Amino acid sequence: MVIGSGLGAQLGIAAESSYGVFVAPTRFVEFTKESLVLKKTTAQSAGVAAGRLVPLSSRRVLTRREVSGSIDLEITNKGMGLLLQALMGTTVTPVQQATTTAYLQTHTLASVAGKSLTVQKGVPLTTGVVTDKTFLGCKVVSGEFSCEVGGMLTGTFEIDGKDCDEGQTLAAASYANQTPFHFGQMAVKTGTYGTETALDGIRKVSVKIERPQDVERFYAGQSGLKKEPIENDQVKITGSLETDYVSTVLDDLHTSDAATSLVWEFTGPNIASTYFETFRITVPAIRLDEGPPTVDGFGVVKPTYNFTGLFDGTNLTKIEYMTTDTTV
Repeated sequence: MVIGSGLGAQLGIAAESSYGVFVAPTRFVEFTKESLVLKKTTAQSAGVAAGRLVPLSSRRVLTRREVSGSIDLEITNKGMGLLLQALMGTTVTPVQQATTTAYLQTHTLASVAGKSLTVQKGVPLTTGVVTDKTFLGCKVVSGEFSCEVGGMLTGTFEIDGKDCDEGQTLAAASYANQTPFHFGQMAVKTGTYGTETALDGIRKVSVKIERPQDVERFYAGQSGLKKEPIENDQVKITGSLETDYVSTVLDDLHTSDAATSLVWEFTGPNIASTYFETFRITVPAIRLDEGPPTVDGFGVVKPTYNFTGLFDGTNLTKIEYMTTDTTV
């Protein structure tokens, strides 16, 4: 089908074996927005030349290239594994549940060294011809997830990349039937790790996981391209819980500054036996930074509690993803 607008766009991804080395995309994600672009740095000669009033075109040079941007999408019941792996760092092999078609991916927080993606974008001309922009060495530097009353579970993945190659063959996109996780499937739990209990009154949740990396590794002999970014700070986990003031559970945690484990999960349709489509983020220790209840009128009191995710000394933050995908 020839469509000369964003309706004809596509986005394919593949895990790289070596940073910045092309791998043909095998997984195609349905996205809502993207901003991946080539960023170039140029230098223009300012040499004095008698009678020359305008800088000489031949004396402009391209000194470095890199990629930046983000991908916005709905978190669906299939096809999210590569992005989650690039964010969390663990090399994941889906584990079959009993003898069913359900497979569990457990993405535990780990180093992201060696975790990079090829991201290939198809951008349609008005004629319907789809142009190729292939982004190499794409590292996920943050992932933010959010869901509110009446909405889908959405994700935003911020990308830093090595280069853009427009000489590859655009892969033929194919899509599995996917359904998004949504507010009607959402539950939030807090308490002691492993025995968390459900919270009432939650209207919106957001969780952001940042993977700080040195993205300025430009060296001589690299043709103006960067080497793989290296982690240069601790992981930052933040988020917020928007609520109606139905109990003092969160208020008391804010007052005492005590830690609690947070489980934010979505349970979808049954896959087989006792196994259901699932997306679950577990942060073993959070502490509430701000958000005590205030009364600003006649309506229901609606505090928003902002939190920081921390290490409880034993358990690591993880994302669990139950799907029928047999591979990441």
